[in-house]
Formats: sequence, C-alpha cells, structure tokens
Amino acid sequence: MTVVSAPLAPLLRDQLRSEVIKTRSARSLWLLPLLALSVPPVMAGVVGLTGSLEPDDTVLGGALTGTSLALAVIGAWAALVVTTEFGSGTIRPVLTATPWRDLLLAAKALLVVAVSTAVGVLAVTTAWLIGGAVIDGGTYAAGQPFPGMIGIYCCFPAVAVLGLAVGVAVRSSAGAVAVITAHVVLPQVTAAQALGELHKWVTVVAPSAVVAKLSQSSDGAAELMGSLGGWPRLALVAVGAVAALGMARRTLNRADI
Repeated sequence: MTVVSAPLAPLLRDQLRSEVIKTRSARSLWLLPLLALSVPPVMAGVVGLTGSLEPDDTVLGGALTGTSLALAVIGAWAALVVTTEFGSGTIRPVLTATPWRDLLLAAKALLVVAVSTAVGVLAVTTAWLIGGAVIDGGTYAAGQPFPGMIGIYCCFPAVAVLGLAVGVAVRSSAGAVAVITAHVVLPQVTAAQALGELHKWVTVVAPSAVVAKLSQSSDGAAELMGSLGGWPRLALVAVGAVAALGMARRTLNRADI
C-alpha cells in the first residue's frame, strides 16, 4: 500500500469531489436515485386509491409499501458506483491517480451514504404523507410513525454500503445488482407457505423485514417473519453492511488491477 504523506482531509475531499463528478456524468448513476426517490410515494398513492390493504394492516405500513423496492434500487445503484468502473476499465487510471485504495473506497462509501440517506428521508417521509392523505384512516389503524421511520431511514445507507461492498467483491454490474436485489426483495416475496419455519430465519437479516416490522405492516406478522423486532434486525443489517465493507476493503487492496 502506498504511504500518503499529505493531510488526509484535503485528499479525501478531492477524491469525493471526483466521485461526485463521475456519478453525475453517468446517466444510470443519477437516474437510479431518482427512481428510488419516486417509487415509495407513487406506491403509497396506488395503495390508497386501490384500497389493497389487509384488514390488520396499518396506514403507515400501507404508505411504505414501496420502500423495499426503493431499497433494492438504491442498493443496485451503490453497486454500480463501483462496477461501472470495473466494467469500462476506468478503474485502472483511477487507481493510478489514487494509489491509496482505502481513500478511493472511503470516498465512494461517503458518497453512497450521503445520497442514500437523502433519498431515504425524502422518499419515506413523502410516502408517509401521501399515504396518510389517501388511505382510509377510519378503516385501518394509523400505526406509530416514530421512531420506526427513523429506523427505516437508516436502512437506506446500510443497504447502500452493502451494495457498494458487493460491487467491489463481484465487479460485475449484472452480478452485483442480482445479488443485492435478491437480498433485499426475495425474503419478502418468497411465500412463507413454501419455506415454512425456514422463512422466519431467511428474513432475519433482510432489509425488507426491517421495513415491515418498523412500519407495523401485516407482512411483518410474527407468524410470517418471526418475533424478532425491527430494531434488532436493523442492527444486524448495519453490522452486516460494515462487515461486508471491511471485506471489500481487503479485496480491493489485494486485487491485481
């Protein structure tokens, strides 16, 4: 590893600025966050207008129906932040200009955390407001938005960090997107009847299960996802993301690129 003698803060700031410019210049890298931002509010409106909720659901749970899909999109975007450079071969000149690979990974991590957090807060809050306006509050329990929504906000940067780590490990855009999408979405869409008790274990570290539990959705019922609450699940998701980033750091530093 190359030793960096200059102050760390200016180097990191310059690298972060470079990452922002690269992200803005690639269409897919700025369209996907916009898609993640729009999905929850649109889904909240659809759920309210169609009345497609279970009797034991909550207004909050119905309003946040599209959150898991938004998480999958933001995770895929974070993976593409790094895999597009591997796919195009531009990672080589980038590493030549920034020989300290930890600095490169740190800048990418800061970028995906900042963008995903902003997307999560705006998307979830807007969906909640729209859902509260269009879902019949006389038919369904309101649900407790706080502090549950704060935990759901936190899911976004956790999934983004995990997506970035998967991108470093897999290096393939298609492969990384498939892995992160499956991790976020599959545990929720897999029929509990097909897996039986195993389904509860599959959802333990699933971000979609965190959303279901913290939004008091009927999808998070104990018979479907077990009795473990949303906050412990969020902690497991966050720990898993940090651990994955640590492994990605090791992979990037050892890779012969």
